[in-house]
Amino acid sequence: MAPLGAMIKTLMTALLALAALTHRGGAATFAMKRGLNLDQWVTWTTEDKWGDRQVILPYPEWRKFLKEGDLKALKDAGFDFLRMPVDPSPFLSDQTTALRDDLYASVLDSARLINRTGLKVIVDLHLIPAGGNRKIGMGQVMDDPAIFAAYVEMARKMARTLAREDPGQVALELMNEPIVDCDDKGTSLWPERQKQLFAAARASATRLTLILTGGCYSNAQSLAKIDPKTIPDDNIIWAFHSYDPFLLTHQGASWAGDFIQYVTGLPYPLTAVPPDQLSVTLNTIRDRIRAEAPWARQNGLLAYLDEQVASMDSPQKLLGEMDEPFKTVEAWAKANGVKPEDITLGEFGMIRREYGNGFVMPAAYRAAYVRDMIGRAEAHGFSWSVWSYGGAFGIVDAFDGEKAEPDVMDVIRALR
Repeated sequence: MAPLGAMIKTLMTALLALAALTHRGGAATFAMKRGLNLDQWVTWTTEDKWGDRQVILPYPEWRKFLKEGDLKALKDAGFDFLRMPVDPSPFLSDQTTALRDDLYASVLDSARLINRTGLKVIVDLHLIPAGGNRKIGMGQVMDDPAIFAAYVEMARKMARTLAREDPGQVALELMNEPIVDCDDKGTSLWPERQKQLFAAARASATRLTLILTGGCYSNAQSLAKIDPKTIPDDNIIWAFHSYDPFLLTHQGASWAGDFIQYVTGLPYPLTAVPPDQLSVTLNTIRDRIRAEAPWARQNGLLAYLDEQVASMDSPQKLLGEMDEPFKTVEAWAKANGVKPEDITLGEFGMIRREYGNGFVMPAAYRAAYVRDMIGRAEAHGFSWSVWSYGGAFGIVDAFDGEKAEPDVMDVIRALR
């Protein structure tokens, strides 16, 4: 009997060949233009409660808070699709064994609910890090071959769940922002793993458009490392994400590394305020780093702040930094014959307020940033979906039942 690895490769080759025959229309079946990411979790239920039907269902959790009228309002605002994050962790948890079929059925019901309001939907398999009594997250899926195999099986079942839906109305994204191939060692693990995911999903859903991406948080540089010819299927949309410049878009985010949590108060663009005012803000940030950051990290953080500010302290520098991901993806697409309509900017946006942090980003800065990013995407012919409906980056809802300022949504409405 052939070794297991050889058998898996043979099966993948056969499935990829089958995929090449299932759809040769020259473009993806699923077409989209302007979208919004829905919330992933609202209350962040811990894993020990996932076995409780009243807690975990309906799924995703936003179903408990948003009604058809809320979704129709998004259609009326000018969106044509929603990207629906679905946390795969409950599908991999022993806590939900008795409810597993109900979870898949509830995701399908959620997609149909969105379609009934006149919006298309991407079902986005959206892993997050483990923690908070959550045993399986991105790290475990990427580091443990057995858990990755379980994830592949979950993707296959999700594809089968959605397979009979109208492929012009529903698409499936196989993994959000894979955290792999981010080191300086030149590793290239993600292309083969994505091929496994693609083969499993395509075998179950021959007509469904599948959303694929690069590694390392779905950044543009990682997408440019993917050879799309290794996946012989035209019914694909390629995704990349951009939150550049990170210094401005993630201010105060405590979960985004050991630097950005100290940064608040910077305008977009930096030249939106007089130099003296910007200098005061930067000195406040420096004082915060000196007072709160670990002593051994202070000099490095201060130097990094100066480096980042210098990279965007003029309109020309900022323009170059924000344009770079789009130029990278455009060059990759032209080199590989990928049409612009088969590329999506799956996430972008600017933080409003980190939970527990008193600083609220001025709405005018957020609106200006979103307007500029939309302009870039549409100039390149890419679809886009802004992050997100609610939470720290919310453009409709904020925290604790509050509404976000209307400025960003006004930008969307003005596109109609």
